[in-house]
Amino acid sequence: MAKVLIPTPLRQFTGKQDAVSVSGGTVGEVLAALITQFPDLRKQIFNDEGKLRSFVNVYLNDEDIRYLGKDGTAAKEDDTISLVPSIAGGSSVTAPPETDSLSKDEILRYSRHLIIPEVGVEGQQKLKAAKVLLVGAGGLGAPLGLYLAAAGIGKIGIVDFDVVDFTNLQRQVIHSTADVGRKKLDSAAEKMQGINPHMKIVKHETALASENALDIFKDYDLIVDGTDNFPTRYLVNDACVLLGKPNVYGSIFRFEGQSTVFAYNGGPCYRCLYPEPPPPGLVPSCAEGGVLGILPGIIGLVQATETVKLILGIGEPLVGRLLLYDALGMRFRELKLRKNLECPACGAHRTITKLIDYHQFCGVPHPSPEGAPAAQAQETTVNEGEIEVTEVKAMLDRGDPFLLIDVREPHEHRICNIPAAKLIPLGEVPQRLDELDKSADIVVHCKSGMRSAKACGILKQAGFRRVRNMKGGILAWSDRVDPSVPKY
Repeated sequence: MAKVLIPTPLRQFTGKQDAVSVSGGTVGEVLAALITQFPDLRKQIFNDEGKLRSFVNVYLNDEDIRYLGKDGTAAKEDDTISLVPSIAGGSSVTAPPETDSLSKDEILRYSRHLIIPEVGVEGQQKLKAAKVLLVGAGGLGAPLGLYLAAAGIGKIGIVDFDVVDFTNLQRQVIHSTADVGRKKLDSAAEKMQGINPHMKIVKHETALASENALDIFKDYDLIVDGTDNFPTRYLVNDACVLLGKPNVYGSIFRFEGQSTVFAYNGGPCYRCLYPEPPPPGLVPSCAEGGVLGILPGIIGLVQATETVKLILGIGEPLVGRLLLYDALGMRFRELKLRKNLECPACGAHRTITKLIDYHQFCGVPHPSPEGAPAAQAQETTVNEGEIEVTEVKAMLDRGDPFLLIDVREPHEHRICNIPAAKLIPLGEVPQRLDELDKSADIVVHCKSGMRSAKACGILKQAGFRRVRNMKGGILAWSDRVDPSVPKY
């Protein structure tokens, strides 16, 4: 029997199993047996025509089946099949100008670099001449900012428009408790400048968008992607491809991380790996699904290492190789990536010749016009079928006949909860529909409103008509109804 490795986002459909042994003579037969055993996986892996979804890649012993004869490839008894869904040489600095010679203080500061033959004085001058843009000053941006500043990158730009929150401190080590409420740009720049006063920091206090990305990116040698959402990931990718800039990619979720280098030296881009995004809500953000605080440090340092290697032109960059990290198993795995000749962004017949509306492409709401952070924008977006937390509280106080459903996970419910709510985790909703009365008035809530919106969709498809989503989730309940409810 072949072993199929199930990634975290899809484990909700396999009873939380991370690996399943399945019989089959080919990869296609193994997948068919898998979805027979777990029917809810079918629509996550295959489209309505029975073809593999383009946001899920399948590897046989670390080889992409698209380049091994597809799903007709033979699968042996001891083979491993991996389901990998999307979760989002040197650079152009070839010779340092004479003005970037090192001062006496810099020679002392970078002495441990200078005595490495692969770096030396010339390499350190390349780092000093380099211009690197960090997209985000959060979990991945924190270690990136600290270590790239310490390494001696001459100019680092940072794109961010968020403020430091208490929930950031568990992983965003560039910020401190005293920084809560400050702009992340200011907090990060202060720490980086404190580490290395010889470098220049450029602050781009804005939400990266199709209207400004090319103008911001053009002044940098390479781009480091520290984003946490799919619209920005596709935006960063397409802008890098259009401008010919390397894209140093990293992503994290719970205990797992990924890193590679896209759009460099003829290698694949992000769209070669994931031509389209997963459906909204399938892959939770870190705010919804959680993340081990140490994980972004590890992946961020991998990105920082790749950035320095690209600038110096040394070693073997992660081009055409996807590095996977499993913190629980303490394992690194490597999968081969190949350029898709039909890729709309970097293929032979490109159809993406300008930046598009990436929120529409990914099927998610646009941020608020005021430029509020993403979580806040989600809470202030008004959609059909939503209900305010204050109205839910009034209904409870009046004793109105309705059912309040909490679709968070049990461990979240233990952190805080609304006593009147019935707990049905999102992944269990399709199997527990018979517990609910289709004629009842139903209100659904989660942490911030994203998962509950998906649950409302499931209920409506099943024939429930009186279903509303509690806007802002239990976070809004804490803000506007009961401040004693802890926020997380």
